[in-house]
Amino acid sequence: MAELGKKYCVYCLAEVSPLRFRCTECQDIELCPECFSAGAEIGHHRRYHGYQLVDGGRFTPWGPEAEGGWTSREEQLLLDAIEQFGFGNWEDMAAHVGASRTPQEVMEHYVSMYIHGNLGKACIPDTIPNRVTDHTCPSGGPLSPSLTTPLPPLDISVAEQQQLGYMPLRDDYEVEYDQDAEALVSGLSVNYDDEDVEIELKRAHVDMYVRKLRERQRRKDIARDYSLVPAFLGKDKREREKAAKRKITKEERELRLKLRPLYQFMSCKEFDDLFENMHKEKMLRAKIRELQRYRRNGITKMEESAEYEAARHKREKRKENRNSAGAKRGREDAKDGEFAAIENLPGFELLSDREKALCSSLNLSPARYVTAKTIIIKDHLQKRQGIPSKSRLPSYLDKVLKKRILTFLTESGWIARDAS
Repeated sequence: MAELGKKYCVYCLAEVSPLRFRCTECQDIELCPECFSAGAEIGHHRRYHGYQLVDGGRFTPWGPEAEGGWTSREEQLLLDAIEQFGFGNWEDMAAHVGASRTPQEVMEHYVSMYIHGNLGKACIPDTIPNRVTDHTCPSGGPLSPSLTTPLPPLDISVAEQQQLGYMPLRDDYEVEYDQDAEALVSGLSVNYDDEDVEIELKRAHVDMYVRKLRERQRRKDIARDYSLVPAFLGKDKREREKAAKRKITKEERELRLKLRPLYQFMSCKEFDDLFENMHKEKMLRAKIRELQRYRRNGITKMEESAEYEAARHKREKRKENRNSAGAKRGREDAKDGEFAAIENLPGFELLSDREKALCSSLNLSPARYVTAKTIIIKDHLQKRQGIPSKSRLPSYLDKVLKKRILTFLTESGWIARDAS
């Protein structure tokens, strides 16, 4: 006969006094954890019925062999305490669990079972996403500034520090990027009676503030990496010229200006290495083209290339001399050929070079031009002397030719502008 005060599973008849599952729809149906997990059904009881967990207070979730013999009630009180007081407040947590547990026992049990135990290994990933870090620290370390090694302060004088508003002991500036960023979190406070909407709103404010801090530090890192502060003070120009391994061409300088937006994605060393590698690539391509040219000309040894280059320079110099002489002769021939249509006509030798060019452009013979010129100048002189005269220009001079000749004579100084 079953002992009084003890409870047994209705399916397997095992004792379930420490922990049992009671059906809320069937009367007197209590199952042990093993049968409940297997979905045991008996009589009118079905596995999908509602249930109630009945704990006698002596059940140990980690098994009887676990160290310390923590009961389920103590485990529940421990989890409530860790949520209420936070990790590390072991004295308050021990007082919440009960007088039977010391702060040392509470710490060891929580760390061993919930962090380093199987539950912690299953719930805590190796890499924690969205972990809160101090983005104002250069190495992205934890929130405590004492755990990070700050960068050395800028090497500038006291007067320059005052000019920039720079505080070397804090490696900070009086006026930072987005100076009012702290206003997002300065008025925040965490209350236990906050609703979910309020909590999410506060989290959004903190996330916005962290993003602004990250952007502020990113700008500081870029300014330090690319020596923008010494450049602003005009101190790094000579240092860069001394440190430069080679002379930077104008094309490369313009390309650096065009690719300046890459500063925010690459460090200074990576940016310099990029242009150094581009320069090496350019030199290698030029060398490859030179070697291919040697091969096309039948040169297979580097010893033969020096003799070939000397002969090539001589050929190019002779060709250049011939071209310059030919160009000179060509200019003379072109000058002579310009007047080929009128050079054999009478009166050609009486004209100047400008008059020859005018007659050639107007397709006017030198004799007719001399006649028109004589009449125009004679009329101009008579008008200046007050002698009335009637101009009798030849019939072959239309208005366009007359205007062109008058303009030419005026510009050459033969007649005054008012007369023209």
